[in-house]
Amino acid sequence: MKKLEAVIRHYKLEDVKTKLTSIGVQGMTVSEVRGFGRQRGHKETYRGAEYTVDFMPKVKMEVVVNDNEVEAAINAICEAARTGQIGDGKIFVSSLEGVVRIRTGETGTDAI
Repeated sequence: MKKLEAVIRHYKLEDVKTKLTSIGVQGMTVSEVRGFGRQRGHKETYRGAEYTVDFMPKVKMEVVVNDNEVEAAINAICEAARTGQIGDGKIFVSSLEGVVRIRTGETGTDAI
């Protein structure tokens, strides 16, 4: 099993969710996060004063998939989240030792 953590733009969340559910991904966790990478924030003007917004608002979605579904899930996220502009986001892939469904006690891939 693998855990995919994708940091994407807010307005791309619905597109990514739709694409992932269309390939059979059944669950995900979504958090609102703030951060920066190469984009390095931007400058804004408020009431005549200019200031720098260092941390950009993003969405982090976490998805757990079987090993044989990793490539399809990564491709789905990339296709749905890509705008071609700096700041599109990143996908982090981690190995997952185990999963337990609390309600039934199922473990491993049955718990996904």
